Amino acid sequence: MLNDLIEKRKKVLAESEQHKDRRNELNALASKNARERNTLNAQTREFVEEAQQHKEQRDKINEEVQALKDQRNEHNDKANALFEEIESFKREHGNLQNRGVKELQKQIEHLEFKQQTEVYSTDKERELIEKIKQLKAAAKDQEAELEQNKEMRTKLADAREFRRLASEIHKEVTEKAEAAQQHHDLMVESYRKADKSREEADQSHQQFVEAQEAADEEHKQFIACQKELRDYDKVISGLRKKTKKTKVTKEQKAVRKEAERVFQQFRDGEKITTDDLLLLQRAKLI
Repeated sequence: MLNDLIEKRKKVLAESEQHKDRRNELNALASKNARERNTLNAQTREFVEEAQQHKEQRDKINEEVQALKDQRNEHNDKANALFEEIESFKREHGNLQNRGVKELQKQIEHLEFKQQTEVYSTDKERELIEKIKQLKAAAKDQEAELEQNKEMRTKLADAREFRRLASEIHKEVTEKAEAAQQHHDLMVESYRKADKSREEADQSHQQFVEAQEAADEEHKQFIACQKELRDYDKVISGLRKKTKKTKVTKEQKAVRKEAERVFQQFRDGEKITTDDLLLLQRAKLI
């Protein structure tokens, strides 16, 4: 029975060690997942901060763009008002067959914009350039005619200046709008990265929870094995003590029996040895 208990204890001990090793492995895995989760969460915060910075820059530039647009529109409105007065002057003087300076300027701006933004064949681009050249010549002729009148000359100069200012501001508007769009694109990209790292952080957290729960279960099994080992140790220790006590009792009985035999020889007058005397003393017969 004792040997059976010892064998069973060995099996429980081996199982206990397996649970302990597995628990330690899972705890290490949980710690690794926690570190990865924390790193990803930190990255997420950085990406969100970057996105906020780009958003602030975009909004700031858009405010500047709106202010510039207001200035540009104000200059254009003043220029248009002057061109309207010039057109009225031309109509009053019977020059109706020609397109007005304002209309010519609009047509020139439209064609120049197409030339800058669209792709043409060599022949088509040459044709477009020639058309712009003709319109500019027509506008120049009409402006030259108008400049003969002092009042119209002054209004035409003012209108040109307002148009020039509006054009310069428009260039700045375009540049700033492009910068705002760049910050917007960077903001969107930063938010996309933040969403991706947040998703990965959630996955790492889930893996951390699963590993930690598995480690806790292994620890429970380890504790249960430890309790079972203590129970085995108590039973085995008790059996060993009982076996040892039984063995001692048998030895004591054997010594007593041998001592009684020697003592009887002594009483009968037979000679006994020194060892016999020691035996008698051990058995407390003398």
